[in-house]
Amino acid sequence: MHIVDGALSNPVVIAGGVAALGGVAMGLRSLDLDRIPTAGVLSACFFVASLIHVPIGPSSVHLILNGLAGLLLGWAAFPALFVGLLLQAVFFGFGGLTVLGVNTLNIALPAVMAGLLLRPLIGRGSPLAGAIWGGIGGAFAIAATTALVAVSLALSGDEFLPAAKLVFFAHIPVMGIEALLTGFAVLLACRVKPELFASGATA
Repeated sequence: MHIVDGALSNPVVIAGGVAALGGVAMGLRSLDLDRIPTAGVLSACFFVASLIHVPIGPSSVHLILNGLAGLLLGWAAFPALFVGLLLQAVFFGFGGLTVLGVNTLNIALPAVMAGLLLRPLIGRGSPLAGAIWGGIGGAFAIAATTALVAVSLALSGDEFLPAAKLVFFAHIPVMGIEALLTGFAVLLACRVKPELFASGATA
């Protein structure tokens, strides 16, 4: 899911960087002291999960867990995921520094969208209903991320269209896995710490 340095046109890189900067700023403003440990744990989970790549054809897929990050953190998912992406680029060469903004936007924006759309529904019903909404959020975040990656590639030139299509179809199994993992994580959170999804909780 990481786009590498040199794969995108300069306008796409610049636009993605500016948008990601705005998202990180919004996230830092919404990140209070009580949620910093949660942000750190989710950033570490993303860092580890997305290091494990499974080859599919000429590409590879990996877990992201951005849906869970968005459901728990809201806008604060932007800085949490940015830190994970930055460390991966610096220490392992995944993605790259010039495309850091685009990668952050492609992964964090769907997370925030999942949180805004589905978080209010999780705290309204039973833990099982919350888990179902959480699973939908996990799958939605992956689908939206693959769509944004495909758009980023397509906007950089027609020669990237085959790669854009491959990215989307290769991640269909990941959507199901992320739905299960996120659903179970939300179920556990609803039973152990239901105040995380209380209607008055800040996202």
